[in-house]
Amino acid sequence: MRFLLLPHLPDRAKPDHDQLRELVDYAVFAEELGFDAYGIGERHDRPAVSSSPPVLLAHIAAVTSRIRLFTAVTTLGMLDPLRAYEDYATLDHLAGGRLDLIVAKGAYPRSSRLFGVTRENQWELLQENYLLFRRLWRQERVTWQGRLGRSLEDAEPLPRPFRPEIRIWHGAGSNPDSADFAARHGDPLFTPNGAGAIGPYAAIVRHYRERWAAYGHDPARALVGAGTAGYFGARTSQEAVARYRPVFEARLKVNRALDGGSIRFDTVEDWIEHGSVLVGSPQQIIEKVLGQHGHFGHELLHLHVDGEVLDRADYLATLELFFTEIAPVLRRELPSRPLGDA
Repeated sequence: MRFLLLPHLPDRAKPDHDQLRELVDYAVFAEELGFDAYGIGERHDRPAVSSSPPVLLAHIAAVTSRIRLFTAVTTLGMLDPLRAYEDYATLDHLAGGRLDLIVAKGAYPRSSRLFGVTRENQWELLQENYLLFRRLWRQERVTWQGRLGRSLEDAEPLPRPFRPEIRIWHGAGSNPDSADFAARHGDPLFTPNGAGAIGPYAAIVRHYRERWAAYGHDPARALVGAGTAGYFGARTSQEAVARYRPVFEARLKVNRALDGGSIRFDTVEDWIEHGSVLVGSPQQIIEKVLGQHGHFGHELLHLHVDGEVLDRADYLATLELFFTEIAPVLRRELPSRPLGDA
């Protein structure tokens, strides 16, 4: 199994400058620990500060050498696909081909409204912009007649990309059309496996694999990544639950105030037992990931640790525990393909 670190939830008490520096510092730390990949999300409203992933990832590319750089996610339906191509083709050069994209429509209506994207047109815009982005990456001259977005006449997208292909994952949490679209184009799927129970996310992955085969692709080449609602490991389950309880309570408060109450659990015990969050002793976490793998068959697992409540020492310590006692077992039990093969 491969591991992707997503930065912790932003600390709204800190200045934007400090938060942006932390996003870079934690990427360096992730590479030192042994993470396979590091992801920067795209969001255009508070509490996030990562409104420009290609700029952040370009800086991270300059201070790292091995770790793969992910967008998690790129809200491609909100972007000008030509401009997005220029940014990410440039970034792929600077990163030496270490770039993967996860694209999705985005889960935050406040961000969408800034770009004139509505619930009614968001899915069609994402599809259209994806198709144009792919063409820009693959062809030296592009003529394109957009239905909802931009049109191009004999355009030469520059710079030409570092690699002839880039891996684009499709984020799919609840919409089977997203899974079908990914399968149709032979792309990998990433399910957030987030705030709710595992069942609906597992159904999306099953649908993806069914559609992948229906489109004539080799089932062995289907590639799935999955998220978690959070991670905190400690030597004993009692210590982990006690230390994670204030994190859960803080997240629940923010979630219900800003994100419509997507967390359906009222207690940390229910959250741990019935949700995707990985909280407990190393052995408990290993067993839970193995159980989730039985549903997803995933080869990439994303982790994030809520640093807004935890202090820096706890944040670093729990990640070190993961890589000393948990990751080696999962890598042995769940072998996976290299991320660099697009």
